Amino acid sequence: MYKLSKERVIAILSICAVGFFLAIPNFLPKSVKLPSWWQTVSLGLDLQGGSNLLMEVDMKGVVRERMGLLEDAARQALREHHIRYQNLASGADSVKVKIDNFNARTQAITYLKKLEDGLEVTTDENDVIEIKYSEPALNMLTRKVVEQSIEIVRRRIDELGTKEPVIQSQGTDRIVVQLPGVQNPEEVKALLGKTAKMSFHMVDDRSTASDAKRGKLSNASRVVNSVEGGQLVITRKPVVGGENLTDAGVSFQDGRPVVTFKFNTIGGRKFGEATQNNIGSRLAIVLDNEVISAPTIQSAILGGSGVITGSFSAEEANNLAMLLRSGALPAELSVLEERTVGAGLGADSIKSGVIASIIGLIAVVIFMIAAYGLFGIFTTMTVFINLFLMLGVMSVIGTTLTLPGIAGIILTIGMAVDANVLIFERMREEVKLGRSTRDAADAGFTEAWTTIVDSNLTTLVAALVLFWFGTGPVRGFAVTLAIGIATSMFTSVTVTRLIITYWLNRYKPTKLPI
Repeated sequence: MYKLSKERVIAILSICAVGFFLAIPNFLPKSVKLPSWWQTVSLGLDLQGGSNLLMEVDMKGVVRERMGLLEDAARQALREHHIRYQNLASGADSVKVKIDNFNARTQAITYLKKLEDGLEVTTDENDVIEIKYSEPALNMLTRKVVEQSIEIVRRRIDELGTKEPVIQSQGTDRIVVQLPGVQNPEEVKALLGKTAKMSFHMVDDRSTASDAKRGKLSNASRVVNSVEGGQLVITRKPVVGGENLTDAGVSFQDGRPVVTFKFNTIGGRKFGEATQNNIGSRLAIVLDNEVISAPTIQSAILGGSGVITGSFSAEEANNLAMLLRSGALPAELSVLEERTVGAGLGADSIKSGVIASIIGLIAVVIFMIAAYGLFGIFTTMTVFINLFLMLGVMSVIGTTLTLPGIAGIILTIGMAVDANVLIFERMREEVKLGRSTRDAADAGFTEAWTTIVDSNLTTLVAALVLFWFGTGPVRGFAVTLAIGIATSMFTSVTVTRLIITYWLNRYKPTKLPI
């Protein structure tokens, strides 16, 4: 115990030095510019203020859109099998079709059930077949749409550069978005509210919007609005969908901003075939169910990329490119609740947390010095080293510090001396048994090690459970607690042992001051 190898001493001092170095940005003025890898601990919404948005996913719109697709699939299936039908139409949550012939109806039910997993196909007394999602399938669809929406929202928030946002589900169809440091969320709300669902359709020049109003519209076509005014008739089935986009950006043509885009291999092939086979026809670019451009195809575009022109401002072009890069929301999001937390409230929370930490630290220091004298002073040194190591680790892994996280730090201050208490009490017992100073010190560390590991391991398990099952602030507390356990184990055992070993070798005491 009283002789540590040179390599071990260098390793301990190096770890402490790195911890101090990583913690330095937390004590520098905010005006100082630092490299991205050397940053401060990020403050959560409750400490630096910001915006809290509660958004609802429009599942009714998703189901209605799915029913429209099922209608097209059902029509194709019935035609392929030469089954006569009447009044095929999609509604808010189901597709209905009437088939008079019993045998044909039985065959149709078999084919319709195979259109998609999780469908319920029933028949009423009027020979009308109804297709709808089963309850488990609807729940699964809701879960998938919410998860996809969270991922797309996260990408869009990251594009804005908002640091450490909290984005999580609430209930079955709601999403909570917390944006620390964002005091004016209107721009964020506008971006999050856009579905940005883009697709490319051929314009049906054989039909007009007037034909649609008179009921003379092909089942393969539909009417959409145009940003330039009026309406256009386009094919229902897109020649290529926005899911095949891999990148989007902004460039300038004739001094005006335009949006450039690139497809993946599949999208590039489809886009190339569509433009090659329809030279002279118009291709409608549809964004959020509205035609933003409908240029005439002059030649085949085989490079897998293209340009969207329009009367964009530079900001509008950047926003559109960002939305296309981050992906399309699978459903519309509506803001149910909006709260803004002022920076003043966060400053008060930080002040209260700092005061509580100082009071806890002073109380621990007084107790340790009163109980263990010089060894209590050694413990105080390791407590301060532990705080610097915690800040260093939290900074380097990008932890977001919240008010519960400050509570975790305060708890760690008390826990940091727990291992030392066990070690020192063991030393006292060994001294009473008549062992020498060096042997008693050695036994204090070696014999108490098992107990120290057990006590800290059980607390670490509790922290992991809180992190796994908790959300938001609870996770912040769990992360801070887990980091504190790891650093306090290092300082309480390793650093304290180094200090006491140095003291024993330098002063060669005949009695332990505990």
